[in-house]
Amino acid sequence: MIQWLRPGLQIKRWLLLLFAGILLCGLGVALLLVQLYREVDFGQGTSGRLVFWLFLEFVEPQWLRGLILIVLSASIFVVALMLFNRTLLAPFANGGRISDIVLQRKQLQRGPKIVAIGGGHGLSTLLHGLKEHTSNLTAIVTVADDGGSSGRLRKAFHIPAPGDIRNCIVALADAEPLVQELFQYRFSEGTDLEGHSFGNLFIVALSKITGNFERALRESSRVLAVRGQILPSTLEDVTLSAVMADEVMVHGESNIPDSGRQIDRVYLQPEHIMAYPEAVAAVLDADLIVIGPGSLYTSILPNLLIEGIQQAVRASDAVKVYVCNVATQRGETDGFEVDDHIRALYRHGCRGLFQYVLANSQPNAELPSKFAVTSPPRRRQLQIDASLHLVSADVVSRKDALKHDPERLAERIMEIYYSRPARHSAKAEAV
Repeated sequence: MIQWLRPGLQIKRWLLLLFAGILLCGLGVALLLVQLYREVDFGQGTSGRLVFWLFLEFVEPQWLRGLILIVLSASIFVVALMLFNRTLLAPFANGGRISDIVLQRKQLQRGPKIVAIGGGHGLSTLLHGLKEHTSNLTAIVTVADDGGSSGRLRKAFHIPAPGDIRNCIVALADAEPLVQELFQYRFSEGTDLEGHSFGNLFIVALSKITGNFERALRESSRVLAVRGQILPSTLEDVTLSAVMADEVMVHGESNIPDSGRQIDRVYLQPEHIMAYPEAVAAVLDADLIVIGPGSLYTSILPNLLIEGIQQAVRASDAVKVYVCNVATQRGETDGFEVDDHIRALYRHGCRGLFQYVLANSQPNAELPSKFAVTSPPRRRQLQIDASLHLVSADVVSRKDALKHDPERLAERIMEIYYSRPARHSAKAEAV
């Protein structure tokens, strides 16, 4: 019986259960009516004529009466159910067929469990594309941002930075475009709210109403019908600091790119930070882990420097892919090529953390070649580590030379996952 009541059962079983309930109800009503029909004399008046037509006494034999009533009642029930479904589900159809939408949702629910690690616009771009391939998505987001609206709210209310989390919520949301636009709306100058985005304020307000930041994230995701879940890498108050090539120390995520110096390494303060337990559990349960794209030093590494997150990635049996940026970033990766990105990750203890590197093969024509990060299409290995599988593909956006194209990026990642060697598919087959 528990199996029958478990969520996610086939629709046919629910309909069968509904039919059984209606059948029992009809049987009970029939018994009452038969008893009433036998014991009460309705005479020849209005009540008698009503009974005559209601029980189809003009139809012979009696079994034919029952058959007519069954067909008539079933027809009414089917028509009513169809009209009810059409009225109830019309707002969610968006012009498409309900059956197609249900089938698509079912296919997405069967998709692989994917964990995306990063932050900034790179992570939201990735999620926007991946949500069309699976609804089993988890975004693990850095909370080290201390600049702009996020930084101000973080200091004022002592909560993790909400900005990157807001972007991920919007990227995974199935809400109306107007609601998504509202969540991203940023108040202009001339007000006390200058620089703040509505989504950041919404998350902060909800954290106060619900009593904690985690519940605020869950409720925000529910309101915007998010596919998957968004989790912070940690709930602790962390500061990202950097040691520059000239040994100058720079503190604060927002100050690092603006220092005008080459970054040697970054680190978190305090040193030993507890990873968010749900984030660790999601990594360990993943079929596919995607690291990046995003700001290498200020979005990606702050997650991987958390010992619990890095250990979970190492322990996971998932296919692991690092997505290299399509362009250099001022103040962080000036002059970098693909090998330089991997070299920087290895300096921070990330060797052996992933098996595949996905890099762009075709720079956008609008982007000067010195700012493009590309890999030759025929190249299959990296100079720094021959054990890594280098996948080169055209994943750059035609609309913005500095960004990935969400659809093409997601398609290449899914191709890597489904064409993986047999040793990486053992977990999926076991499930």
